Amino acid sequence: MESGGASDSRQETTANRDDRNLGELIQELRVAGLGVQVLFGFLLSLPFTMRFTKLDSVQRGLYLTSLVLAAVATTLLIGPVAYHRLVFRRGMKEQLVRFANALAIFGLAAVAGAVLIAVLLVMDFVAGAVAAGLVTAVLACMLAVLWFVVPLTQRRYQR
Repeated sequence: MESGGASDSRQETTANRDDRNLGELIQELRVAGLGVQVLFGFLLSLPFTMRFTKLDSVQRGLYLTSLVLAAVATTLLIGPVAYHRLVFRRGMKEQLVRFANALAIFGLAAVAGAVLIAVLLVMDFVAGAVAAGLVTAVLACMLAVLWFVVPLTQRRYQR
């Protein structure tokens, strides 16, 4: 049985399941981690550009919020690596998988926030507040539905 109650035809031990789950999670963290690191790098370089001085106080607040969320996301998505290193060969793989799963979920929420605020900032700077609000609202709905609502709904019906 997979965690969550869905039936699974695989015949595997708990250790094999934990190994597989950890491997799948690590692959997912690589994808999410790379994306947020690119955004974080962009945000870190932004203050050193000439146009940064043209941001108003609201835009600077958006910038700082996005930067902090990207840093939080990076921390959360890399957290399982540190945990794994510190509990390596201690027979704690199941705890690692559970902890890493929680960090990944919170990390994805932080990535979503960082992306949305970065889009809001850039759209506001380039196209104005109305366009920024509309585009960001559409993206927020897309992120919420694709990243959270659909999986949670399907998870509920899978039981």
